Amino acid sequence: MIDLHCHLLPGVDDGSKSMDISLKLANDAVRDGIDYALLTPHHMNGVYLNHKKAVIQQTQEFQVELDRHKISLKVFPGQEVRINGDLLTALDQDDILFADESGRYLMLEFPDDDVPSYTSNMVYELMQRGIIPIIVHPERNTRIMKRPDILYELLSRGCLSQITAGSYVGAFGHKVQKFSKQLIQAGQAYIFASDAHNLPNRRYEMTNAFSKLDREFGYDYVSRFSENAKRIINGDSLKLNDVKKVKNRLFRELY
Repeated sequence: MIDLHCHLLPGVDDGSKSMDISLKLANDAVRDGIDYALLTPHHMNGVYLNHKKAVIQQTQEFQVELDRHKISLKVFPGQEVRINGDLLTALDQDDILFADESGRYLMLEFPDDDVPSYTSNMVYELMQRGIIPIIVHPERNTRIMKRPDILYELLSRGCLSQITAGSYVGAFGHKVQKFSKQLIQAGQAYIFASDAHNLPNRRYEMTNAFSKLDREFGYDYVSRFSENAKRIINGDSLKLNDVKKVKNRLFRELY
């Protein structure tokens, strides 16, 4: 199992605060069936800056500690990049890490309650550079919950999306859980990831999420989500979903 979004690096953001906590989280990951993890500290979100070179070095140091403690988790350097006006400059300065070494897939975060007005233009500029944005945890974005067509338009243009495993199993409440299922039904989800922090409700729920996905949608979905994660981290192409709109009537129950 591959986890493409987690906050295990110690002392760099709102995730782990120490190496001891990071090692505990890594143990939790392995117990949940995760073999490979992309470490994605927040970058350029107005609070945290985690530059490419530093993250690469910190990831190498963390792997040494994992090996020393005989924790069978293989980690890779990444970033959870907040959409911002300086993103293209950061790309030009080679300060952005991708989900894959070839620089194809970018883990892109929106503010919790907004999708900036320049998002469409930024996505266009990224795609002109051959970069495919992966929208992280859209199911927890309150603006997307109220206006699901925002995500539909981005996915229709070739963006991908990542649902937090905990969202789908109810860790963030009923509304987020229901919306997560609706996005999966509409083909608006490509992968699960843990988004693990050392915080309440940010535990590893990958096995539970995949079990629920199997029950509700069948093994084909499980296989597709797993294969998508593998293809992303390898920089390979994946088959785009037949994306449908989330019917607005479903949202009368949410708002």
